[in-house]
Amino acid sequence: MNSLILQVATRYLSSLLLVFSIYMLLRGHNEPGGGFIGGLVGATGFVLYAVSCGTSEARQALRVSPQNIAAVGLAISLLSGLFSVFFGDAPFTGQWLFIGAEGDDKGLPISTILFFDIGVYLVVLGAILTLVFAMEEEI
Repeated sequence: MNSLILQVATRYLSSLLLVFSIYMLLRGHNEPGGGFIGGLVGATGFVLYAVSCGTSEARQALRVSPQNIAAVGLAISLLSGLFSVFFGDAPFTGQWLFIGAEGDDKGLPISTILFFDIGVYLVVLGAILTLVFAMEEEI
């Protein structure tokens, strides 16, 4: 598509969609959101960019192959699920680390659940972009 208005608007909208996808990713688990929804919203930003500017420019903006993104996400999800086995728990049991915990202050909680959501985010982002870029290049 050769619309200058769409190309300029897409640059702002895709950036906004990517920031919102990170917000949805981090908001998830206890509230609506998480890796799946965040990945879909993030993929929407790149799909919009591919429609307005072309698939080759969208691939350049992504800088990494979508298949590699999905593979890394799958590895992160698997490793975060197997991390609990080292502590004698069942696989995919949530483990918590409290950074900066002193006395009654619990510090910043980091969990394997967050890493699992990040992995799901990357798998969904990579899979959707792989499909859409392949279909866009066929047209």
